[in-house]
Amino acid sequence: MAAPSPRPLAIPAGPEVLDVMPALETALAGRAPVLPYAAADPPPTVPSHDPATLPEGLAVAIGTSGSTGRPKRALLTADALERSAWATHQVLGGSGAWLLAMPAHHIAGLQVLLRSVASGVMPTVLDLRGGFSVEAFTAAAGRVRPTRAAPRRYTALVPTQLSRLVDDPLGVAALRSFDGVLVGGAATPRALVERAQALGVVLSLTYGMSETAGGCVYDGVPLPVSRVHVDNDRHVVLGGDTVAHGYLGEPELSRDAFTTDPDQVRWFRTDDLGHFDDDGLLVIDGRADDVINTGGLKVNPGVVEDAISRHLDEILDVVVVGLPDPEWGEAVCAAVTLADPARTLTTRDVRERLRGILPDPALPRRVVVLDAIPQRGPGKPDRTAIRRSVGERA
Repeated sequence: MAAPSPRPLAIPAGPEVLDVMPALETALAGRAPVLPYAAADPPPTVPSHDPATLPEGLAVAIGTSGSTGRPKRALLTADALERSAWATHQVLGGSGAWLLAMPAHHIAGLQVLLRSVASGVMPTVLDLRGGFSVEAFTAAAGRVRPTRAAPRRYTALVPTQLSRLVDDPLGVAALRSFDGVLVGGAATPRALVERAQALGVVLSLTYGMSETAGGCVYDGVPLPVSRVHVDNDRHVVLGGDTVAHGYLGEPELSRDAFTTDPDQVRWFRTDDLGHFDDDGLLVIDGRADDVINTGGLKVNPGVVEDAISRHLDEILDVVVVGLPDPEWGEAVCAAVTLADPARTLTTRDVRERLRGILPDPALPRRVVVLDAIPQRGPGKPDRTAIRRSVGERA
């Protein structure tokens, strides 16, 4: 039996987000699927679709990040979301109370609310309407109240938030009060991970997307209800109980991206490239369309970003992109923000400090300091806007 068509659900910012909890509980019961959107935006138009194609038990049609073009709506059933919440709590050590520290109309924030439904504990909400601050996070962390049935404390962050928190003693103390801190939404520099762990933060790096009900690989290992392999083209393919049943009103895109094997396991082929390390852990190398071809050599932006983060302490955030170049085909360019905006940083300085650490073709030919890295979602850099900003300032 096909599910009812999803209806738009306005997700407020700030504490009022808790007003949508009853609607989410009803959606998880399979009676009234929802299409979440930010309450500050106009209501979205529900894509035209054949109701007969909707999966039984549909709960949420969640927007994708739109990194490959216009956003799509991934169809997630109640079972997929419940299995995801169960598996997350299993991996983290048991049910707990959650602090919502990101917008809830995106899958990462929405999952915090859904895990709270599974735990039976109302989440604590960090009010982000005035922006993220260490002081506000610390205060919100102090309001998280576990229960006997859900005794642990959890939160989920994007890398930029984690970076700001570990730079402040109050932030570090707040982070250490949690039994688990999930970090995802964008690539997290290894230097930041190592620093947080050295400070005693119980950190889990998550990998996933709207099409997989959020994170389905933790610290390189798939959740108990998930599977992963890398195909012959090095694309990461994710499978298991949390995979969506396609896109709302997009049958051709659904057929291209989703498959079901003879054992009825659903699979989603991502646009990410990856490999397994010597310990069998999944390593994400970056998006296939982000690879920079410079002078006939392929450069992975993530490798350059990691080197810059590790060896240039004055840089707060960095995103590496390729721009057209008449001599090299594409030029490696870095957009950065500085911990001290009053400082200056030149391309020559960056190249000299990274020489011998990166191969010469990977050394940035252009470094541009921005006031902030453009975003297209919680923690996700908007590479199109970044390319435009770098090109304009060249």
